[in-house]
Amino acid sequence: MRFWRMPSSVIRTFDYDPAAHRLAVTFVTGKRYAYLNVPEEVADDFRKAFSKGEFFNDAIRDHYPFERLGQESGPHRPAPEKERPGSHSRRAQGKRQGV
Repeated sequence: MRFWRMPSSVIRTFDYDPAAHRLAVTFVTGKRYAYLNVPEEVADDFRKAFSKGEFFNDAIRDHYPFERLGQESGPHRPAPEKERPGSHSRRAQGKRQGV
C-alpha cells in the first residue's frame, strides 16, 4: 500500500492498495472515501497529476463505485491563548490586576 501526501487545496492524502484495486482518498475537509475497482494505471496517473483535484474530478469521481469511510479529524491547531480553557495570558492577568 502506498501513501501520498501532497499540496492540494482539495485532497489531503490518498493511498492505493494494488491487490484490492482500492483507492482511499482523504479530502481537506476530513471526509474519507474508498474508490473501488480502480486500475493501478489510474492510481499512478493520479499520483503523477499536477492538479490532484482536477484529475480526481475528471477521471475518478463518478467513474468508480465508492464507499464512505470514517471521517478524519482536520489538522489540530491549538486555540489562541485567550480561547483555551483555563489559560491566563500575561496581558489578561495584567488587566485583571489593574496593571
